[in-house]
Amino acid sequence: MKLIQKNIEKNGSGWITMCPEEPEDMWHLYNILQVGDQLKASTVRRVVKVGATGSTSGSRVVMKLRILVENMDFDTKAAQLHIKGRTTEYHPEVKMGSYHTLDLELHRNFTLYKNEWDAFALDRVDAACNPSRNAEIGAVVLDEGLANICLITDYMTILRQRIDQVIPRKRRGDSSAYQKGLDKFYDSVFQSINSEFDFDKLKVVILASPGFVARGLYDYIFSMAVKLDLKQIVKSKNKFVILHSSTGHIHSLNEILKDPAVESKLADTKYVQEIRVLNKFYDVMNEDDRKAWYGPNHVLKAFELGAIGELLISDSLFRSSDIATRKKWVSLVEGVKEINCPVYIFSSLHESGKQLDLLSGIAAILTYPVDEEDISEDEEDEESQNFEHS
Repeated sequence: MKLIQKNIEKNGSGWITMCPEEPEDMWHLYNILQVGDQLKASTVRRVVKVGATGSTSGSRVVMKLRILVENMDFDTKAAQLHIKGRTTEYHPEVKMGSYHTLDLELHRNFTLYKNEWDAFALDRVDAACNPSRNAEIGAVVLDEGLANICLITDYMTILRQRIDQVIPRKRRGDSSAYQKGLDKFYDSVFQSINSEFDFDKLKVVILASPGFVARGLYDYIFSMAVKLDLKQIVKSKNKFVILHSSTGHIHSLNEILKDPAVESKLADTKYVQEIRVLNKFYDVMNEDDRKAWYGPNHVLKAFELGAIGELLISDSLFRSSDIATRKKWVSLVEGVKEINCPVYIFSSLHESGKQLDLLSGIAAILTYPVDEEDISEDEEDEESQNFEHS
């Protein structure tokens, strides 16, 4: 994301003009935008004109509109953001207060207006506009005939391509059809990663599978890279890591990224830190559940007791349309940071974030054991409703 201009008043209100430069920027915007914000961007709208004789003619016109945000939709596969709302600024060809949907596009400026830019939103802008923020991972999770080619950034796991091919079975005394089918499969995966991966930018390329499928793919990639003189791939040979996974499906990524061979190369990345602290939370809960609490009411109570050592929170909680709810989580994060305790904001587009969302989206590792207080059924119902609305 490119920061074009910024004007924030002392009371927190103001506007920021930015330009999205890559698909991940749309995910940042989805987390920053709230119902009640105002957005101004270029769009195309059909304008109908009435002639002197009463005849009508329509044409599509490029214009800039400002709308009050009422609804947002993020398409994870296409990395597109659609924002619906009513116009709030005069335009000669659009009736004030009419509905319009703005489709934010890459490399096109937009301006976002907020009554209050809270700490979470400003931190997210800083993260999006910091060009050195990404330490990306390329991953191919595969089995015979099945491959998921993924790009993992700090905030998203993007499935770039899924390859599913039928490979003939081995026959007694004749495996030529099987080998031919396997080579064809390997070639499809090779062509995909050659077009989808920027090997100069990636820190590590993971090939993971049950059995020896990943090793076979590795050998095929480098035999083809040498044959075709693909220097970018040949120079990146030390970035490739071959790992074992229980399946060839994308959900095996969490299991794969626990491997010490990957952690040593990616210790400073946000995704690996998320996985590490989530595993730590599970370990602590297994050893002594009085030191591992989860759920809104439990974690807020732990904060009141000054018992939080590490806070785990999903970015899904910050997308609440209720301002008071969002402020509650922003205040909690700021409060934990003030006492110099680590805060991990999980991306709900990573497998680790999805796991945390199953625990209500918030958890804490405590500094000392605290006996869990009984929570009434009313409080439990309220806790559940709060998470559903967030």
